[in-house]
Amino acid sequence: MAQSADAVLNQFEKPKTDAPVVRSDRKLKVGIIGTGWIAESHILSYKNMPDVEVVAGADLIPGKAEAFFKEFGVDNVRCYPDHTSMLESEELDAVSVCTYNTTHAQCTIDALNKGVNVLLEKPMTVTLDEAVAIMKAEKASGKLLSIGFQPRFDENMQMIKKIVESGELGEIYYIQTGGGRRRGIPNSTFIEKKTAGIGALGDIGCYSLDMVLNAIGYPKPLTVSGYVADFFGKNTLYSLPENANRFSVDDFAAAFIRLEGGIVLDFRIAWAMHLDTPGDTIILGKKAGLRIPSTECWNGSVGGPMKLYTDVAGNQVETVIPVIESKGPGLFDRKIRSFLDAVITGGPSPVPSSQILYNQAIIDGIAKSAELGREIEIEIPEI
Repeated sequence: MAQSADAVLNQFEKPKTDAPVVRSDRKLKVGIIGTGWIAESHILSYKNMPDVEVVAGADLIPGKAEAFFKEFGVDNVRCYPDHTSMLESEELDAVSVCTYNTTHAQCTIDALNKGVNVLLEKPMTVTLDEAVAIMKAEKASGKLLSIGFQPRFDENMQMIKKIVESGELGEIYYIQTGGGRRRGIPNSTFIEKKTAGIGALGDIGCYSLDMVLNAIGYPKPLTVSGYVADFFGKNTLYSLPENANRFSVDDFAAAFIRLEGGIVLDFRIAWAMHLDTPGDTIILGKKAGLRIPSTECWNGSVGGPMKLYTDVAGNQVETVIPVIESKGPGLFDRKIRSFLDAVITGGPSPVPSSQILYNQAIIDGIAKSAELGREIEIEIPEI
């Protein structure tokens, strides 16, 4: 007898989440390193936390940090011209690292070495070597490090992991994932190699990879054959001349990745292309398949109702997984709160570096493979 759609969906019913842990004895003292665009989301979330006091900020551009805190109505913040002087002068419980990609590693390592817990914005780093260096500092310090992947806290993203873990799909053997924008090249420090290091591959590609790798338990990547392009970013038909002239990262990337356990990952990501989407995310198992609609822009959720394809009692069945409408705090607030809770309780990290190391290894491998023009093995050193 075929089971009903409700019977299938009930397997993945969302459990009640624990209430946040809020300090009552004192406020956590937090600093922000880098006061650019993404720091705006951090300060707005910190302002929503009753047990947090943002006491310090650092930015390399003179006056930028002062203007930032004034704009967001946060008073009595001590501002510094760089992260090292801030770390030397302040007794902090935690910092948000919101700098451009190529300085993620140094800022994070310095904070950990000073005994400060770190919430590091994505992508973790530009290279695998930098990610390894961060993890060595984390291990030596004994402090908490969490990577800023707020889509992890979306109920629909969590549903993907629940479906995989339920066994409904059976053994996973193939995944197609990616996404991107028909036109959506950012500006500022995102488009230059000296500041960003990588383009769409790291900016939104890390999200796409995390969605599926987290769902399947982050198996170790083994080999990668990668490709990157920059046709749109350097073309004045699609970019402003002043941006096209300094564009030096990728605006499109694709790869074929082999993972431990015999799983193949087919990946593609774009800031710009002549399509509205490079395709939905597909997870194929030996018992069933799951289709996850793509999004126009990586906004932290899925692009529509997911669909589960399976055979039940000899019949081909399709079960629609309705989109879960989020209630309560936004994803960024959940990201910040989960980090603070882990700081208060002593962990574990909400988004651990041990997982994102594999994410970074794939990104690094795609870039290296594209440069060499061939498939390469991914070698991850022991930490």
